[in-house]
Amino acid sequence: MSLQGKCAVVTGGGRGIGRAVCLELARNGVNVALCYAGSETAAMETAAACKELGVEALAVKCDVSDAEQVSAMTEAAITAFGRIDILVNNAGITRDSLLMSMKETDFDQVLATNLKGTFLCMKAVSRQMLKQRWGRIINLSSVVGLRGNAGQVNYAASKAGVVGMTKSAAKEFAGRNVTVNAVAPGFIATDMTAAMPEKARAAVLDTIPMGKMGAAEDIAQAVVFLAGDGAGYITGQVLCVDGGMAM
Repeated sequence: MSLQGKCAVVTGGGRGIGRAVCLELARNGVNVALCYAGSETAAMETAAACKELGVEALAVKCDVSDAEQVSAMTEAAITAFGRIDILVNNAGITRDSLLMSMKETDFDQVLATNLKGTFLCMKAVSRQMLKQRWGRIINLSSVVGLRGNAGQVNYAASKAGVVGMTKSAAKEFAGRNVTVNAVAPGFIATDMTAAMPEKARAAVLDTIPMGKMGAAEDIAQAVVFLAGDGAGYITGQVLCVDGGMAM
């Protein structure tokens, strides 16, 4: 397999989409360093599940909006594996509210994690990848960043910003065989969407041509494709995994 023996850093890797990405990478022979900000138990369980698939794995606590913590997390991965081949920027938060009532702190916190965190992690791994002359960076955006959504001005701004950073970094790194792409999930079954009222969930489903929610594994498959040799000539692109929602 093209990814056998590669080493990845996955932010927000303890649960949901991040966990699915870690496990799919592990199934393809990738050693995984996952970072988490919340539940240590969930992160350790994910790392243990990766190890059961025959790869090396470690969990590192890290607030991706903090440059020092991101640097320490990156060094821990390099110390453990000797290199970083793949970065998956998955860590993200929401603080939903209509624009008129949105608190400035809620705006700042969402951009700090979703946008600044992606920037800091790309910056932290870039030197290693450019030195290796090989790397794959996959940033998690969202269909909300492409089409907007009422009550999510902060989240939409952060995810639209991820798209712009992806394209800019792709142009900077292309000459060293480092690709940078984004995956834009649609309505995915996670803890976050499970907490939605049934009426709201049904309304969103009506906007999806395929008429169903996606699974975290659908996103993981797209990430693994973009990380592999088969996507070596793809950079600066946004892959929507959304059942046609963003059309």
